[in-house]
Amino acid sequence: IKLWKLFTDCFNCLPVAAIIDEKIICMHGGLSPELTNMEQIFKINRPSEVPDQGLFCDLLWSDPEAEISGWAENERGVSYVFGQDVISAFLKKHDLDLICRAHQVV
Repeated sequence: IKLWKLFTDCFNCLPVAAIIDEKIICMHGGLSPELTNMEQIFKINRPSEVPDQGLFCDLLWSDPEAEISGWAENERGVSYVFGQDVISAFLKKHDLDLICRAHQVV
């Protein structure tokens, strides 16, 4: 338990997302319907624990889903799933080329 607590405390201090060369956004999870501009990400206070819902939660736990358009509830019970249309619109709006995620292995 001590080691788990140490890792959790460490993760609670890490940045929620990063932008590389103004063209790639990296995060653990995915997009959020609440994300309208990048400044929102940079304003998330760290260290902090992850809330059960909202932008911070979505950046860590949302998932892309090939079979849908728009947004839907995530069957895992936390955050959302989002379709290719959401990805394309987000990349275009923010002049980005790539979303790099760490959360899901397929």
